[in-house]
Amino acid sequence: MFARIASPSFSLLSAFRMQRSVMRRSTVLPAFHRSYSTEATGVVMAKGTKRTPGDGQPCRIVVITSGKGGVGKTTTSASFAYGLASQGFKVCAIDFDIGLRNLDLHLGCERRVVFDFVNVINGECQLHQALIKDKRCPSLSMLAASQTRDKSVLTEEGVGRVIDQLRKEFEFVVCDSPAGIEQGAHQAMYFADDALMCTNPELSSVRDADKMIGILTSKSQRAITKSEAIRQFLLITRYSPERVAAHNMLSVKDIADMLGIPLVGVIPESEEVLHNTNLGQPVVLGADDAAAAYKDTVLRFLGQDRPLQYVSPKPKGILKRLFG
Repeated sequence: MFARIASPSFSLLSAFRMQRSVMRRSTVLPAFHRSYSTEATGVVMAKGTKRTPGDGQPCRIVVITSGKGGVGKTTTSASFAYGLASQGFKVCAIDFDIGLRNLDLHLGCERRVVFDFVNVINGECQLHQALIKDKRCPSLSMLAASQTRDKSVLTEEGVGRVIDQLRKEFEFVVCDSPAGIEQGAHQAMYFADDALMCTNPELSSVRDADKMIGILTSKSQRAITKSEAIRQFLLITRYSPERVAAHNMLSVKDIADMLGIPLVGVIPESEEVLHNTNLGQPVVLGADDAAAAYKDTVLRFLGQDRPLQYVSPKPKGILKRLFG
């Protein structure tokens, strides 16, 4: 079954593309400042606007989102926020997954949470009391989600007040969105200036991501006020070139063609992701391929040219070629 899914001629894949074309006839996707193609994949790579710490440009609200769960949004949020902060930017990461918070675990500060996002919205504490500074990178702060409330406590007015305060203090605010299209996800993306659309290389994940692209394009604050559209970037996670070569997984080009937004990064499948999470540190701090891929993703977002790595199978040694 998977071999047929990976084939561009497979009828289900073709049907998905036709459905997407019909759905998007009246939809205009946001323009990007610059982009470039890469010979490795034949897809358009995204390049964000060049930024330097303290350049005086307005704060950007970046939502990390997807259509379905389990694609690595929180892993990406932690590494993306840490990557930006390690470049010298003042960054705040917010966990929007009310009742099921995890971002604090990925950043290793779960024992330091006293006040949370909901406490700030309800006026039970000041914003500065709820912000947790990362001990490894002082320019990174985190605002944890509540572990005891439900997502109905997030209101557009309340979230908007907190976002307005954060805009005055930080250069980037990274919003870790829950999966799907419920209240928490809507509030996470509503105020966004940029969006990283995370997807696994499987058809169901890509189809759900396509639906989220439409929601970002039509239901965000920028869409409602007819302002400049949210800049949307594609991030492919848990990618295995070997499985793609074996026709067991969608290729980078398949995914990019189906979703139609510029590619900002490809994160390879890595056993180190779980290891880093258990250690309470972002994947980007590691020394494996996934860490390097996250670093490249951050730099592309900041407007730098970076070659696309980890999209081709690694060469086999002589014994591997002989005996498989």
